[in-house]
Amino acid sequence: MTTHSLVPQTISLGLPVARMHKVFHPGDVERRLARLDGAAQREHEGLRTVYERMLERGPERFQVKPRGVPDMGALYEQLPNFTEVLDDVRRHVALAQDSSDGLELTPMLLLGPPGIGKTHFARQLAELLGTGMNLLPMGSMTAGWLLSGSSSQWKGARPGKVFEALVEGEYANPVLVVDEIDKASSEAQYDPLGALYSLLEHDTAQAFTDEFAEVPIDASQVIWITTANDSRGIPDPILNRMNVFEVQAPSPAQARTIARSLYVQIRADHDWGRLLDPEPGDDVLDLLAALPPREMRRALMTGFGNARLEQRSTVQPGDLPRASQGRSRIGFVQ
Repeated sequence: MTTHSLVPQTISLGLPVARMHKVFHPGDVERRLARLDGAAQREHEGLRTVYERMLERGPERFQVKPRGVPDMGALYEQLPNFTEVLDDVRRHVALAQDSSDGLELTPMLLLGPPGIGKTHFARQLAELLGTGMNLLPMGSMTAGWLLSGSSSQWKGARPGKVFEALVEGEYANPVLVVDEIDKASSEAQYDPLGALYSLLEHDTAQAFTDEFAEVPIDASQVIWITTANDSRGIPDPILNRMNVFEVQAPSPAQARTIARSLYVQIRADHDWGRLLDPEPGDDVLDLLAALPPREMRRALMTGFGNARLEQRSTVQPGDLPRASQGRSRIGFVQ
């Protein structure tokens, strides 16, 4: 049975601690740029632009971690079915405190049915850690080069998403979310997950080479979160590189907690929220709890809008969208 033994008592988050970390060596870029002369330079204009951009921005990026072990009580409340994952995050954050070490999280796979909040968890984690987040939806990716780039010799070639996140981003340790990793299309020519074999290993990720830029990039500080509905389509060597968490759908009681948290959060995030009641009614919570977490936010926005159309401060059950006939109660553990 899951417990909340790791939930903090009274610990404040504070501002993140940041230090600079080099994600590439300028000398490598200068050598590659020097080779692009004359006709070759005109032929590879896009590649030259990338090298010049790298030198212009410089190699250093922020490597951030929370100052102290953060108070994650709100996250435990918002995401009660992610308790085991949150416990693991707290352990890793605690290891990085009172030392010069950066925050190192073992790559994780969030395994569970659709709509239970896996991507929302990733966004909340990035906000908690004070770093950026990039979403890589594998369900829409049909070629392996979207992660690792494609050769500059190909027409329309460009760097991959990992390179872009580190070179164009602000952080050396962004949260990269490989969403629906089990839906990655596999073709004879390409392995969409091929780059992950080295990226998910700390040692090899230190010198990850994008096929477009062909300059080693230090991706060892990246925080990897992958999501999947089914692990059967994921190669064992990749599964073995990650901590796998089977995230259960929320129970009815947990679903009510999630619905209330979303109501309070959305209301607080908007100026128009002051015109609405601070708390939802039990009848509204009953209806929201019958929805998967993914659909709760949309239903609440509809309810808030309908309440204001009637110049009311109270969201009533009739303000929520009507469930489709025969809708299954996705997201419940009996």
